[in-house]
Amino acid sequence: MKIGLTYDLRSEYLALGYSHEATAELDSEATVSALDRTLQALGHQTDRIGHLRQLTTRLAAGDRWDLVFNICEGMHGLSRESQVPALLEGWQIPCTFSDSFTMAVCLHKGLTKAILERAGLATAAFCVVESAAEISKVRMPWPLFVKPVAEGTGKGVSAASVVRSAAELDVACRSLLDRFHQPVLVERFLPGREFTVGILGTGSAARVIGTMEVELLPNAEQGCYSLENKEHWQDRVRYTLVQPDQDPEAAAAAELALQSWLVLNGRDAGRIDLRSDEHGRPAFIEANPLAGLNPDYSDLPMLATKAGLTYQQLIGGIVDSAALRIRQTP
Repeated sequence: MKIGLTYDLRSEYLALGYSHEATAELDSEATVSALDRTLQALGHQTDRIGHLRQLTTRLAAGDRWDLVFNICEGMHGLSRESQVPALLEGWQIPCTFSDSFTMAVCLHKGLTKAILERAGLATAAFCVVESAAEISKVRMPWPLFVKPVAEGTGKGVSAASVVRSAAELDVACRSLLDRFHQPVLVERFLPGREFTVGILGTGSAARVIGTMEVELLPNAEQGCYSLENKEHWQDRVRYTLVQPDQDPEAAAAAELALQSWLVLNGRDAGRIDLRSDEHGRPAFIEANPLAGLNPDYSDLPMLATKAGLTYQQLIGGIVDSAALRIRQTP
């Protein structure tokens, strides 16, 4: 197949003056090159397209592809991860990963949790604070956990995210509202184990490829899988592949992750993050339908490797799942 590659190269945005934090979710040249090489090794012809505006220019010039392998995170708006999929949907060009609707739903963590809660799946009690005037209306037992409603890669998450009083909640929410210019998700803090579950496939073909426990080491920021912990994971985080047949809590996490993936209509591959309460009961935290794909440090490839799936097999499985939609396109 002729496969186009869409991506937001972090170095390009840094050169434009965007900050280290603002570009934290964007991809490196190493990630794009690894994807390019792997797709070619799988026998495909590749074409590097770039970001949303570059894609728009190429489409207007008449360029077309059998499939677009999309890892664009976007930079602006609560629907930024939806922009490339929506544009490709308009041109009837299939792309990897979830459609624009699911991307928009999953980026807004409050909306995602509301949908899964309505479906009867476990998630911590929560509310969404839209403005400073709403902070005093929060009525949940301490401690609580606060983070931006539509960020990833641990942006806006730190030790200060765990709040134990009305005064701490006020400071934390005001800080996030000012920094990120978006609502704040406030949820009950879950003190138990943290898991990330890798999913491969779409609909009835979706399956769990592995469940990885995320354990913070003594020199990590405690209580949260923060941006700082993720960027310095080598000496702050231990990742352990857990076996559901030997670990009932991990088995419950894997089952909840798969059910969440199906409710949210996830496609091709992604991750579901979960954390357990004080009784060892896993609860949904957030969905990652556009998971990072750096072969060396992104959670999904790391998890897949630990589960015995090579990077080439992971990328091949994503393409195979997405390719089924090519035949369905008029």
